[in-house]
This record gives sequence, C-alpha cells and structure tokens, in this order.
Amino acid sequence: MRAPLRRLWLKIHRWIGLSLGPILALTALLGAMLVVALPIDRHAHPELFVARSTADAATGTATPVLPLEPLRQRILAEFGPNTNLTLRPPRSPGETLWVLVRGPWEGTLYVDPATGAEQGRRGSHEGAYNVLFELHSSLLLEDTGKGILAFVALAYLFLLVTGVVLWWPTRWPPSLRIVLNRGLLRGLFDLHRTGGAVLGLLIAVSVFTGAYMAWRPLGNFISAAVGQQQVKPPVMPKGAAKGPRLSLDELVARAQQVFPGQPIGYVQVPGKPDRPMRVRFRLPDDPHPNGIGSVWLHPLTGEVLAVRRWQDLDAGNGAVVVIYPLHTGVLGGPVHQALTVLIGLALGGLGLSGVWLWWRRRAVAAAARQGALSGSSRTTS
Repeated sequence: MRAPLRRLWLKIHRWIGLSLGPILALTALLGAMLVVALPIDRHAHPELFVARSTADAATGTATPVLPLEPLRQRILAEFGPNTNLTLRPPRSPGETLWVLVRGPWEGTLYVDPATGAEQGRRGSHEGAYNVLFELHSSLLLEDTGKGILAFVALAYLFLLVTGVVLWWPTRWPPSLRIVLNRGLLRGLFDLHRTGGAVLGLLIAVSVFTGAYMAWRPLGNFISAAVGQQQVKPPVMPKGAAKGPRLSLDELVARAQQVFPGQPIGYVQVPGKPDRPMRVRFRLPDDPHPNGIGSVWLHPLTGEVLAVRRWQDLDAGNGAVVVIYPLHTGVLGGPVHQALTVLIGLALGGLGLSGVWLWWRRRAVAAAARQGALSGSSRTTS
C-alpha cells in the first residue's frame, strides 16, 4: 500500500477506534458476562425459576393444569386492562411460568404452573442480570440506546476492514508471530494486530448480528436490497366483533389446532382489542430457541388471521431465526457459548488495547521530546 493511502487508513482506523471502540468494547465484555451470568442467575434465585409444585410431582402427586384465563384476569385487575402480556410456558419439568408485563409496571412475574401462585416478580431493571442485559442491549437508553449501539456496531465493522487492510502482508503466508519479550508495548501491539486479523471474521459476525438485533430496521433494509417487501403482522378485520369473548385457554387451543403437538414458545396477549394475538411455536425445523412459527388470532373471537413459519418471512426479518441463536451462542450448544465468551473478551480486548496503545505511544513520544529538549538545553549551557 502506498504510504499516503496507508496513513489515511491508519488515521481512519485510529479515530474510529478511539471514539467508538470503548462503547463496543464495553458491550462486548457485557455480552461475554451475560453468557456466564444466565446460569448463575437461575442458580442464585431458585424461588423465581423452580416451581414449588415440583416437590409434589417428585412424590408422584398429579399436578393439575393451570387455567390461563383466571391468571390473565388477575394480572389485568392489578395492572390495568390495557396491559400487554407475554406468557412463556415452562420448557422443562420443574420450571415456572413466566409472564412478561408491559404496562404501568414493566417486569416479569414468576408463577407456579400447577397452582397459579406467584412465586416472585422482578422489574425490567431489577437484579444484576437484568441490569447487565439492559446495558448490553440498549445502554439503559431504551430505543435510543439501541440505535446508538447499531451505529457503533456498523462503524466497528468498517474499523475491522481498515484493520485488515493495515495488517495485510505483502508476502504469504503471513507471519502471525507475537513477540512478548520486547516490552509490554510491543507485545500488546502484536496481540492487537494479530488477534484482530485471526479473529476478524468471527468478530465481524458477532458485531453484525448484534447490530441486527439492536436495530430492527436493518432487516427491512436487507429485504429491500434483495427486492422483497416486509412481511407485516396481519391487520385486524374492520367492524366490531360479535359474540362472547373467548377465554385465553380457548384461544391458545385454537392456535394449537394449527400446529398440534408442538411446544409453545410464547403467548403474546395484546392489551388493546384492536391488535391481533400471537402464539409462537417452537417447530422442529426452527433453529430459534423461542420459535418464530406463529399463529395470529383475533383476540376476541379466536379467528385465525394468519399462519406463518419462519420460511414465510422476508429475508431480512426471517434471518432472525439464525441471527439470534448465532449471536447468543445458543445455536451450537456449550461449545458455541464458550466461543461466544471468547469473542466477547477478544472484542473487548481489541477496543481497550487500541486505546491503551494510542495513549502509551503518545506518552512515550512526549517523554522522548522532553528528553531531547533537556539534552539540548544542557548542551547549549
């Protein structure tokens, strides 16, 4: 690379890294912590995640099936009729039923699935794990923070490109040697350069998937780029619904008739009657751990408004079926989760080491200039 062009790339790389690198380094380290914090959080709070009726099940006592409609009525009586509810049924024996509440109060209720008794509740910003998650996903700034993180992530992708351009060797195969016996500055520089080159592709995947999840309009841009229109939720039919309102149990049963025998990921109950209800299923061909295959229902009459598998979505928004488990490390099990932690630590290390290298080199250069001025003064005198 010609010297002027290389200096330009170096300046771009340096100032993007100095201005945006610390933000992404923080979120990357938080992401690595989240992978480890999730099982720790569940182990530390069994009162929230382990159903009390599990002891009865262990003794052979039959556990009754919890009706959902009385639970819905009870929650709406407390939080108001316009409250949005998302129910997450237990996914393994002994788990509690989670109810995500979005209304005057936002948080999660943990309910014994056999008795309906509430075992505890936690607000969206309560608890160490929730705070870590909110920091990682939105910097505690809601949608504004998600937009900032998406911009930072996309800028960091360009930073990775400039780093690879600066690293690109003139001879192949390249030398990946890391010299650790010539001082901390040289060793850290080699780790920063070689680590970014070797792990660049994995880091780029992690950064892009994070940007995709933080800023959902990116999926719409991808669909538009390939000439597809966004597949939107169904529109409620006009006119007032006739007849008595079906219970939540009957609505879920109608959705299960579409995908019989398939486990439910979430039941999303809108607070307003002019919005459709959605039941998400974890179908066998769906890589998403929560399931994307959905049945949309009229929340009053139970009329099936739309049925969509993840293959029916547009490319940009359908890609979430892979992007979410790829980013969180769920796709490949414990090995993938360990790799996700490694990538998060590496990304955080690249951002922090870049700032440290810049600061340290300025300090060394300033000391050298000061020494030269002192030597010149002594010679003159």
